[in-house]
Amino acid sequence: MLDIKLEAYANSDYYPFHMPGHKRNFFSMTNPYAIDITEIEGFDNLHDANGVIKEAQERAAEVYGSKKSYYLVNGSTCGILAAVSAAVRPGEKLLMARNAHKSTYHAAYLRHLSAVYLNPCMTEFGISGAVAPEEVRQKLKENPDTKAVIITSPTYEGIVSDVKAIAEIVHKYKIPLIVDEAHGAHFGFHRAFPQTAVRLHADIVIQSMHKVLPSLTQTALLHLNSDYVSAHEIEKYLDIYETSSPSYVLMAGMEKCIRFLQVNGAEYFGNYVKLLSDFYKNTETLRNIHVMGKQDFTETEIFDLDLSKIVISAENTNISGEILYRQLLHEYHLQMEMFSGFYVLGMTSIMDTETGFLRLSQALKETDESIAHIRKKTQDEKKELIRSLYEPKEKRMEIHEAMELPAEEVSFDEAEGKISGCMVCLYPPGIPLLLPGEAIDFHFIKNIRKCLKYRLNLQGIADIINEKINIVNF
Repeated sequence: MLDIKLEAYANSDYYPFHMPGHKRNFFSMTNPYAIDITEIEGFDNLHDANGVIKEAQERAAEVYGSKKSYYLVNGSTCGILAAVSAAVRPGEKLLMARNAHKSTYHAAYLRHLSAVYLNPCMTEFGISGAVAPEEVRQKLKENPDTKAVIITSPTYEGIVSDVKAIAEIVHKYKIPLIVDEAHGAHFGFHRAFPQTAVRLHADIVIQSMHKVLPSLTQTALLHLNSDYVSAHEIEKYLDIYETSSPSYVLMAGMEKCIRFLQVNGAEYFGNYVKLLSDFYKNTETLRNIHVMGKQDFTETEIFDLDLSKIVISAENTNISGEILYRQLLHEYHLQMEMFSGFYVLGMTSIMDTETGFLRLSQALKETDESIAHIRKKTQDEKKELIRSLYEPKEKRMEIHEAMELPAEEVSFDEAEGKISGCMVCLYPPGIPLLLPGEAIDFHFIKNIRKCLKYRLNLQGIADIINEKINIVNF
């Protein structure tokens, strides 16, 4: 049973290098059942905040430097849906990074938008890099009728784009820049981390508080600093996409987190940065496994890097990302965030401990001694898979057009040359490999089979075991 299993995990020695950012540390709070209320007298209403919740949101705006901030209890997802809906009317054009979270694509579908894609640089490492300002400039020049631009910065792996330069370009067209900063709620609190997009002139910024900060899962913030999108429009769509029964337990946790940042933020961030610095230094001598850093990317691949995300590469070894992940889990009781074909991702936060970092560095050193290098050809094959998974696909229909047509389930081989009726993602992080309306080609089918071979977590395939996928039937 779920509750019993969770209690057992909480009482185990498994260390969490995964979200949420409180890392299972207890923040003094009354029994959650005792404070789980509805909109009763004196406790305000999130959808019409005029009292204690309004004051809480104003504190969040003060901490982050935004004109207005909104509590989100449906996660960053509802913030992205609301931001896109408020900025772009039905049928209009949205310029969006191809590595956007699936919620951005859902917004494009729900609003029947025409989507034009920004293609982030592909790094030598094989993952999506930054969105180049020049790419934004060129796409806006080609699509002057664009009504908004949305990018993801930082990415799941911590890659940051030049938000300030992109904002300057976007604002020349008198349209808003939306930044999915879900993984960057800690930005701007210490010079070791990049500056938050809130202070770099982005119009709307969405942050997940629970990823790096000590807040409960599903808690997030939407910051509004725009001359192009009104608070009225944002509130209208938050009323649609956010639950009408917001959890007071979650909102109380957010309030505690904001006050924690105000009172204890400097102390905790200082300690956190020291622990991260010591960890990276302690793992510099690894010979086979490699902990990625800024030096592993070129200036054209990234603008900056968020080192709170620990990317552990096994690309030079005779083991896969999955094997490394399972070894850290089963032999060392270190629960990492996720694995991909040849790397493992660890999520850290200001609540991580010296013991946790030492356990991970020691585990990596011991694992490093037990594995071997592999031929360069095999390394390149691993990287090429990740690169090619996210290559641009031919768009034959808009997302909403494909999703509103009947779908037919066919074999992978039959699907070649047809139009996708589904969204296929690797999860996490939820970035689509294939969208409804895009052509399914031979390379996609080949890559999907490789993903299955590497046991990557694919979502959206109709029948993985029998290799069947949905196509548009018209």
